[in-house]
Amino acid sequence: MDTGDVVWVMICTAMALFMTPGLALFYGGMVRAKNVLNIMMMSFSSIAVGTVAWLVIGHSLAFGPGGGIIGGWEWFGLRGLSGEELLNPLLHMMFVVITPPVISGALAERMKFSAWMVFTALWMVLVYPMAARWSWAGWLEEFGAIDFAGGLVVHVNAGAAALAALLVLGPRIGFPRTPFRPHSLPLTAIGAGILWFGWFGFNGAAAGGANELAVNVVVSTQVAGATGLLGWLLGELLDRRTPPQMTLLGAVSGAIAGMVAITPAAGYVGPGAAALFGLAAGYVCCKAVHLKFRFGWDDALDVIGLHLVGGLLGTLALGLFADPAIHPSGVEGLFYGNPGLLWKQSAAAAVMMVFSFAATWLIAKAVDMAIGLRAAAGDEVAGLDVSLHEERGYVWGTITAEQSDQ
Repeated sequence: MDTGDVVWVMICTAMALFMTPGLALFYGGMVRAKNVLNIMMMSFSSIAVGTVAWLVIGHSLAFGPGGGIIGGWEWFGLRGLSGEELLNPLLHMMFVVITPPVISGALAERMKFSAWMVFTALWMVLVYPMAARWSWAGWLEEFGAIDFAGGLVVHVNAGAAALAALLVLGPRIGFPRTPFRPHSLPLTAIGAGILWFGWFGFNGAAAGGANELAVNVVVSTQVAGATGLLGWLLGELLDRRTPPQMTLLGAVSGAIAGMVAITPAAGYVGPGAAALFGLAAGYVCCKAVHLKFRFGWDDALDVIGLHLVGGLLGTLALGLFADPAIHPSGVEGLFYGNPGLLWKQSAAAAVMMVFSFAATWLIAKAVDMAIGLRAAAGDEVAGLDVSLHEERGYVWGTITAEQSDQ
């Protein structure tokens, strides 16, 4: 790599790391005030746990010498790697540290923090490296499935894992009768802005350097985020509420949904197709978040509706829209004469969902049997900030104890 490419990947890596604090703010504003610090701790702790897990064994299992299923121990502790060879493990370290925090949104406001730490450590070693191996250096890649920057490995994987974990954990006290309203939408909007900024690095790094492909990736990411926002607002506008309501939470959620959908495809489609990806994801995810009430899933912060559904939509749409003029590999989708890619994308998505759900369910059950996943009922009612961390997010101002329960 020349120095320009090295600088590009390093800057993108820093931007990708910034996304995890951004997610902490995004989720922090969506929970009740009595749990804001707890959900932020779930994100920040994952930076530390993920760094250590990836350094020690995760990267070796995902990308080290080995077969199509899993790598070996040859790169244990990143030994034998130096200089530019460390760029790839550093970049992918940022992918792994943000994936469990995505899952945390489904488990918010009722999980013991000690259980979270054990759960994430196990998940980062046993689940994520397998997903990364299969999609980027193993049998799913050899099969012909495509995941440019983590639509399968991060979003579908996290969404399926969130569903499995929340089924083991159970719903919050009062769900679905009690309305759990966000306590600070300005905080959520700030977090969404940081995520939007960081997504340019998250997707852009997958181009491998400062090149024409990277420009296309960044443009497509921006377009999908913008049309995703519009698609979600359209979904709210066409809702049956009278008068129609378009919300800030919906707007920022739509932008996230659009960028989730473009993540697996940003290096294979142009801006026009990216606009369709975002618009469809914003609208579809707007409708999908309501499924939790139909099925009785307490997906507290809509991880399944945004990440699983958005990731699936982007992964499958790539099978339709992959443009051979965009990526150097010349991959073609159905609309360019290759129906086989859609089949391969569908099969890969199904494999990822089944594997992630089953493996996460087993990990969650094991942790629950060993130390218990669920916070005590009294701690949940009082708020996890005080009960588990002996801290308060707000000690002055307009938020009272009564308001923190709303």
